[in-house]
Amino acid sequence: MSNFIEENESKQLKHTIAFYNLENLFDITDDPKTNDNDFLPTNTKKWTTKRYKDKLRKLGFAISNIGLKETDKHPAIIGLAEIENDTVLKDLIASKHLDDCNYHFVHYDSLDERGIDVALLYDSTCFKVTNSETFSIHLTNEEGLPDYTRDILLVSGFLEDEEIQVIVNHWSSRREGENETEFKRIAASNKVTEIIDNLKAKNKNVKIMVIGDFNDDPTNNSIMQLVESQDLFNPMQSLLSYSRGSTSHNFRWNLFDQIMFTKNFFETVPNTFSFSNANIFDDDFLKLFNGKYKGKPFRTYIGKKYQGGYSDHFPVYAIVEKNS
Repeated sequence: MSNFIEENESKQLKHTIAFYNLENLFDITDDPKTNDNDFLPTNTKKWTTKRYKDKLRKLGFAISNIGLKETDKHPAIIGLAEIENDTVLKDLIASKHLDDCNYHFVHYDSLDERGIDVALLYDSTCFKVTNSETFSIHLTNEEGLPDYTRDILLVSGFLEDEEIQVIVNHWSSRREGENETEFKRIAASNKVTEIIDNLKAKNKNVKIMVIGDFNDDPTNNSIMQLVESQDLFNPMQSLLSYSRGSTSHNFRWNLFDQIMFTKNFFETVPNTFSFSNANIFDDDFLKLFNGKYKGKPFRTYIGKKYQGGYSDHFPVYAIVEKNS
């Protein structure tokens, strides 16, 4: 009995920090300012109210279960990518599995050409937001015109009584080729370095989490230079393998979704949070269970063909534990 009580008390001291790329979470309403035509009931994809609500329910179920085994509760903080607007976030936190989680969100519209943004969900009973701002990455295309991508979101707040900074990212994709687009992710990496430098200039002991879909693996240049220049710890580096990752392309696993920490998350100061462990949340219900893509993420669409799944990414998460 005492072991059970001790384990229960230990779980109470833990919180889950997560990141999840939701794969095109669009509402069904046409927004003339964004390129959302694919996700309308009248389009060939037939993005209907029923499909939208089903995706919200599924995503809510997935989010509510991230880190549940380790903490006995839903995540305290979740970074999100590929959300269209405030409407989808309001619908998500009101969905069946999240409506009693006390989730609030931070979101800004960016100038991204696809009309998708990053956001931060947080349980308002354990995380209090004190400030938030966005940072643009200035890129140009081959014609020298602005090439708009997702902004980087910085959220400052208190996890219980400890001040932390969360930097949420969704870096440029590899659609036109890994090497051809690397400069875009290097530019984003440099912007995050600049944000961290500014935070450290104000407080050299600042505690920072850098989370996101980086469209690069832990060993790619954009991530390595960020980790090395800012002396970060990237627990995801040991999780990527031949048979495991957060997203798959051409039957090869990638771990584009990552959570990184400043090294002071390893100090054991009483009443502060320390890093405990990290993992990919790839429970079986998030996977295809048969066919040639067995074990890969169960997606909403493959091309224009509706699959009725969750996302083309698995969530990733880290557990932090309060030092007694």
